[in-house]
Amino acid sequence: MKLTNNIWSTRMSSHHTYKKIEMVGSSQTSIEDAIKNALSECNKTVRNMDWFEVVETRGHIVDGGVGHFQVTLKIGFRLEGS
Repeated sequence: MKLTNNIWSTRMSSHHTYKKIEMVGSSQTSIEDAIKNALSECNKTVRNMDWFEVVETRGHIVDGGVGHFQVTLKIGFRLEGS
């Protein structure tokens, strides 16, 4: 995979059409696990996922510590036939 002009050239092309959806993942373990959980759930119903961006990170506090992490993602996927 090669980054060219801020576009991943091996996966993205000028002739594809993409749609973005927003998902929130959570985890009691880490931000990374929250991301993985959101992508895993999304992968059950959405095809052709190509990229994601983290748009918000937050957490739940329990007894002065981290109860769980929440991460809001925008996930881009190619539309069928594009």
